[in-house]
Amino acid sequence: MKKNKRLLLGFSIASLLAGLTAGCGSQDETQPVQQSTTGTKESATNPAPSESSKEPQILKTNLHSDLTSVDPALVPDAATMSVVRANFDGLTRRDLNGQLVNSTAEHVEISSDQKTYTFTIRNSKWNNGDAVTAHDFEFAWKRALDPATAAGSADKLYYIQHAEKANKGEVPLDQVGVKALDDRTLEVKLEQPTPFFLELTADFIYFPVNKKIVTANPDWAKDPSTYVGNGPFKMEKWDHSSEVVLVKNDQYWDQQSVNLDEIRMSILTDENTALSLFEMGELNWLGAPLTFLPTEAIPTLKDTGELSMKPVAATYFYIFNTEKVPFNNKKVRQAFSYAINRQLLVDNITQTGEIPALGLVPPSLELKPGGYLKDNDTETAKRLLQEGMQELAINELPPLEILYNTAETHKKIAEAVQDQWRTTLGVEVSMVNQEWGVVLDNLAQGNFTIGRSGWSASVHDPIDFLRLFKDKNSGNNEGRWENDRYKELLTSSDLEPDKEKRKAILAEAEAIFMDEMPVIPVYYYSFPSVQKAEVKDVLVDSSAKVEFKWAYIEK
Repeated sequence: MKKNKRLLLGFSIASLLAGLTAGCGSQDETQPVQQSTTGTKESATNPAPSESSKEPQILKTNLHSDLTSVDPALVPDAATMSVVRANFDGLTRRDLNGQLVNSTAEHVEISSDQKTYTFTIRNSKWNNGDAVTAHDFEFAWKRALDPATAAGSADKLYYIQHAEKANKGEVPLDQVGVKALDDRTLEVKLEQPTPFFLELTADFIYFPVNKKIVTANPDWAKDPSTYVGNGPFKMEKWDHSSEVVLVKNDQYWDQQSVNLDEIRMSILTDENTALSLFEMGELNWLGAPLTFLPTEAIPTLKDTGELSMKPVAATYFYIFNTEKVPFNNKKVRQAFSYAINRQLLVDNITQTGEIPALGLVPPSLELKPGGYLKDNDTETAKRLLQEGMQELAINELPPLEILYNTAETHKKIAEAVQDQWRTTLGVEVSMVNQEWGVVLDNLAQGNFTIGRSGWSASVHDPIDFLRLFKDKNSGNNEGRWENDRYKELLTSSDLEPDKEKRKAILAEAEAIFMDEMPVIPVYYYSFPSVQKAEVKDVLVDSSAKVEFKWAYIEK
C-alpha cells in the first residue's frame, strides 16, 4: 500500500481557519470562499516579467530521487506532491499570500448545518482539451476510496458521508456522499461539520482525475504522453532517474497568472553535486522538500546570507514495528526514545532551525506546550530497557536495524542515534540504506524493526497527525500500533463542537500516544533552500509543499 506525504528529508493558518469558521456559520445564507486576486502582476511581491519579454522563463531545480507515483490517489511524499500540485488543480488552492481561494470551484455554498457543500465547477479544461466536470471529481474521490486502489491517504476523505465504510468495504461506493448533480455542480455531504473541509479540498487526495483517460488506461500516470492534469503546468518529459520537465499548461483556466514557461528538475542523489550545479548557475533554486543541501555547507550558506529557512508543520520520526520483539513492549520503545539526544542532532547535523520533538504534533498545532518527555533522559532509558526486557523474558535483544532512505542527512542522523543507543543502552543497531521507493514498500510490508519516516500537515489541525495511528490497518500506520481508548478519543473529537473541549480530548489522545511511544518523534522540520536573485515567489508553505504557480524569473 502506497504512502502519502512521507518526508524525504504539512500560509497564514490562524487567519485562514478563522475565516473558514466564519464562512461556515449556522446562518441561513451561504458564502463563497474568498476569490483570488493575487498572483497577478499587480499583486506579486516583486513585479512579474512584462508580457513583451521573449526570453523563456525557466526554473531549474533538483529532485533528490526519482518520482514514484504521480497519481494523485497514490502520492507517497512531499517532494512528489509538489510535482503533482503543479500538474493538478483542486476545488480550492492557496494564493500568493497563502490564503485559501476558489480555484477549479467557481463558487461554493455551505448549508446552515455545515454538512452539505455545493461546488460550482468553473469552465475549465484538462491539458488535453477535455472539459473538467463535477463527474471527474466524483470519480476521483470514489476511486481513491475504492479498496482496490489502495490509496494510503484515503482516510483524508473520511469526513465525507459513508466514505470510511466504503473504503473498508462495508458499503458500496455509490453510498458515498459525493455526487455530480450535473457537469458543473458537485454536491458533498459530510458525516459532521468539519470547519477545515475547504482546506482539505486543496489537498492532493481531493484532486480530480480525467475519468475518460483513467478508465481507459490504468497506466495513465506512468508516461507524460498520457499524464493528463488540469493544473498550471503539464508534464512534458520524465526520464526516470535523470530529469523531469514541466511546461506551462496553455489550457489552464488561470494561465495569465502563470509566468514560468518551464520547470526543469534534474534527478541527482548527491547533494554536493546539486549544490555545485547551483553555484555554477546550472540550477537556480534548490531546497526542501524536493532535495537536500549538504550538511557541511550549511554554516557557509548561513554566513553568506544565501540560506533561507522555513519552519513547517511537519515531524521527523522513527517508527517502531510494534508487532515484533522487542518493540511490542512499551517500556522498550520508551527506552529507545528517551536515550536520544535530539538537541545534539539539530545543533550539529541538520543546523537549519529544527526544534527537538518532544511530542508528535508540531508547535504550530501543539496541544501541550513543552511536550511530553525529557530529551536525552539517559537514566530513565536504562531503567526502562531493563524492565521491558524482564517483561519480555529475554536476556538479550534480537538483531535490530534502522531502515532509512538515501540521503546524507538521514545517514548522519541514523549514525548519531546508533551511537547514542550504543553509549546509553549498550545496544548495537545496524543501519540499512535503501532507495525511497524500496523503503516505502518495506515499511508497508512490515519488513523493518525501526524505520525512518515523517509527516506534514494537510490542514491546520492536530487531528491530521493523530489520525495516522487511529487504525492499525490504515495506509500510513506501518508500525501497526492501535489503542482502544485512543480510537475512542479521536472519534469523540470529531463530534465535539466546543473548540476548547475538543482540544482537551485531542491532548488526552496525544498523551496516550506519547506514553505508548509507537514512534520516536525526533524533530520538527525547518526547510532550507537557496535561490538565485532572479528567482521570485517559489513558495514553500507550512504544510511542507512547494507551490510553483506564482513563481517567475526576474530579468
